[in-house]
Amino acid sequence: MNLKKSRLAWLLAILAVFSLFAAACSDDDESEEGSSTEDSAGGGGSSDEAASGSVFVTGSSTVEPISVAVAEAFADENPDVEVTVEGPGTGDGFEAFCNGEADISDASRPIKAEEVEACDASGVEFIELKVGIDGISVLTNPANDTVTCLTFADLYALIGPESEGFTNWTDAQALATELGSSTEFPDLGLDITAPGEESGTYDSFTELVFADISEAQLEAGVITEDQVETSRPDYSSQADDNAIIAGIEGSDGSLGWVGFAFAEEAGDGVTEVEIDGGDGCVAPTAETIQDNSYPISRDLYIYVSAASVADNPAVSAYVDFYVSDLVTDVEGVGYVALADDSQAETQQVWEDQETGTRDGGE
Repeated sequence: MNLKKSRLAWLLAILAVFSLFAAACSDDDESEEGSSTEDSAGGGGSSDEAASGSVFVTGSSTVEPISVAVAEAFADENPDVEVTVEGPGTGDGFEAFCNGEADISDASRPIKAEEVEACDASGVEFIELKVGIDGISVLTNPANDTVTCLTFADLYALIGPESEGFTNWTDAQALATELGSSTEFPDLGLDITAPGEESGTYDSFTELVFADISEAQLEAGVITEDQVETSRPDYSSQADDNAIIAGIEGSDGSLGWVGFAFAEEAGDGVTEVEIDGGDGCVAPTAETIQDNSYPISRDLYIYVSAASVADNPAVSAYVDFYVSDLVTDVEGVGYVALADDSQAETQQVWEDQETGTRDGGE
């Protein structure tokens, strides 16, 4: 009897050891699974699982092709995310964005001080991400073959606030000469088709080309404060870049400006005029735009709502995808990629979720 009890006690002890060992192994497995899941969810919200939801992008018609191309590539991996991209213009985009009506605002210039104030008033925090570079091409019709290079003074004389009412290229001759130009304008009807005031391309052009001249004209008492960095109002203002191209193609004496990518796409139907910003005539090319030797170049941006990032995983997934390969995104639609250090800076700002503007606010 005592022997049976002894054997039973021994068997029970062996079973208890096996039970403890099994429990320990189970705990280890669960711990490893938890660690693996946590690791895969790191990295700014990225994961192997496809996202779902919707993203609304508005703003610059210049940046629109980049955001559309990203959306199309993103959809291949995330078919349950609906990305809507519109291009009414940078100014209109910021108005909607700062009212909390959009997740992302495309911009062909940095955000202005008054737009920062509007966002602040609405409680909209944003992450500013530089995504590419674009030159602004000045265009004329190929039939206007005597115009091959224009100075900033020429452009001010033809398009600036003092040129209202000029209907022939020669009407601007006296003003251009007074401003120091030696260019001889053709005796040809002047038909201007270009972006309107709602466009970031308009803002960039008038700032880069007219700023110094208009400030000098203001000091001389020739123009008013309201006319600084503005154009003549009497031209065909178009929000659609393709409509601008059509206007250039439709008149022998045409003049206008669009983003470099749109000009390149137009091919032989337009002439891209060389520009002299003070250091000689330079043609717009991918190389001259990236190295800043072409004088009418500007950076391109997306502004991402911090609230949308926090509340909508689809926005984070889309922007993750956007900044992961900026060279392909930007060059794929004809724009100029950022230099390596600028790309790295954009990716770091996004990883850090850094809010506010570094380039804007003026």
